[in-house]
Amino acid sequence: MQLENFKVFADLVETKSFSKAAKINHITQSAVSQQARAMERNFKTLLIDRSQKQFQLTREGMRIYETSKEILHLYDKLLSELQEMKKVISGTIRISTIYSIGLHELPPFIKRFLHAYPSVNVRIEYRRSNLVYEDILHNSVDFGLVAFPVKTRQVEMLPFRNDRLVLITHPAHSLAKRSALTLDDLVGQKFIGFDPDIPTRKAVDQIFRNGKMEIEPVMEFDNIETVKRAVEIDHGVSIVPQATVQQEAKQGTLAVVQFAGKEFTRPLAILHRKGRVLTPAMKKFVETLTHQSGGNPAE
Repeated sequence: MQLENFKVFADLVETKSFSKAAKINHITQSAVSQQARAMERNFKTLLIDRSQKQFQLTREGMRIYETSKEILHLYDKLLSELQEMKKVISGTIRISTIYSIGLHELPPFIKRFLHAYPSVNVRIEYRRSNLVYEDILHNSVDFGLVAFPVKTRQVEMLPFRNDRLVLITHPAHSLAKRSALTLDDLVGQKFIGFDPDIPTRKAVDQIFRNGKMEIEPVMEFDNIETVKRAVEIDHGVSIVPQATVQQEAKQGTLAVVQFAGKEFTRPLAILHRKGRVLTPAMKKFVETLTHQSGGNPAE
């Protein structure tokens, strides 16, 4: 048995999907099936109960999965220790994140990190929030970045930063010249929101509920860029993270208004699989993101 066999088998068990395991390991679905059968021939026992409709391991399969994870963990630990002994900071870091963080929060941190460690490659995938957690659980990526993180048993969460939520309007809107406003000022306004399953939308809905307000969006979108475009053409107002509209505010295409009295924020977090061995490059990446994360890394 080669290390690759244990890796593919472990991914198959955790995703419960031949196609997903194939995608993670950059091989064909047929190759995953062949490797699983090769392990069964090698250990002379059935690992997968093929009489069941859903993916299910035999008792022997579960034992081999558990040992596979131990073997892979020890191998990753060995590689990490060897890199630390050689003081090597290299490799590839794979990140899964939502659009608003990837486009507006990460770039200055990535720029600083790559300047300090040019031998490291960083690959970013843009996903919906629920799929970021799935990527972490399936070991498809090294890190995930999400807003309003949800505690999950197998996922480690590290605070990244807090975004202030602000109101955005068309520059000619009646609220645009206000220095600050309250939630009551939004009564009667056309409101543009995110799709109901997006964490920021859920947080904004909770803000309205706490304020005993009933505001139904006239439009709903699944990403920040489309929300901003709708506000820019004066189809309504919206509540968004301030970091995502800095460029538009500077260019004068959007007006940004703060809330008076109470500050509403959006917490961001870095995710990784619990028990995962972090390479020297991964540790440096986390340090870059968490060091003085309350400020602007470009400053």
